[in-house]
Amino acid sequence: MSNILDHSPLRVAIAGSTGRMGQMLLTAVAADSKAVLGAALEIPAHACVGQDAQVFGYNVAGVLISDDPQTALAGCDVLIDFTRPEGTLHHLALCQAAGVSMVIGTTGFDEAGKQHIREAASSIGIVFAPNMSIGVNVTLKLLELAARALGEDYDIEVIEAHHRHKVDAPSGTALKMGQVMAEALGRNLEDCAVYAREGVTGERVAQTIGFSTIRGGDIVGDHTVLFAGTGERVEITHRSNSRTTYAQGALRAAHFLRAEGVGLYDMWDVLDINRL
Repeated sequence: MSNILDHSPLRVAIAGSTGRMGQMLLTAVAADSKAVLGAALEIPAHACVGQDAQVFGYNVAGVLISDDPQTALAGCDVLIDFTRPEGTLHHLALCQAAGVSMVIGTTGFDEAGKQHIREAASSIGIVFAPNMSIGVNVTLKLLELAARALGEDYDIEVIEAHHRHKVDAPSGTALKMGQVMAEALGRNLEDCAVYAREGVTGERVAQTIGFSTIRGGDIVGDHTVLFAGTGERVEITHRSNSRTTYAQGALRAAHFLRAEGVGLYDMWDVLDINRL
């Protein structure tokens, strides 16, 4: 562990600070008596660069939005990043150089990107999770328990819905759900996942895990897992009504990193869910 006796406020940097998620994070930091905003980042030439972050987050005056992360990260303890894979990986290299921890909620990484994150965790603390919501992570544990208890006689389908602007599918949360259930059943998700059905598909292949994607409107995030057996169905659902829960979970992860230090963690580590 590191810095466990450091009682000074946690200095938090936020990437994509003017977006919807960024504004939620700004507000969460402002409401946390044990944290302060250290930097608010945006992409180069963004129209809001140079403005005070208070325009976007309550009670965070005095920090100007910057497009120079290398300079802005100086003196920060942790960067929270919910942007895009290419931006997150750029920030990852800068955080490594500066010794700044990272909370990564970005989704859509390819395997090479995930490997970069794993390698970086040998020198800085990283919480990397597709969903920072405390409720979602409790749901993941419920899915693990259900998959083990219901076993091979139940077909599994994952249905997820998000807003029209989401660019990756299935969602990172849906994939994590599939991974958790596949591992609980001794399967490899890469081998058993089915992402599309169209035309004459034939009968459902046993032991597959299906994914269905819905995109529309301003849906924050809905996930339902259907366990379909003979004579009964079990459905486990989580619905997000606000991004606030993601921001609160991310900030909890940031505080966790200050105490734990170098290493790669997920939200189950932050919430100590593995003990359940």
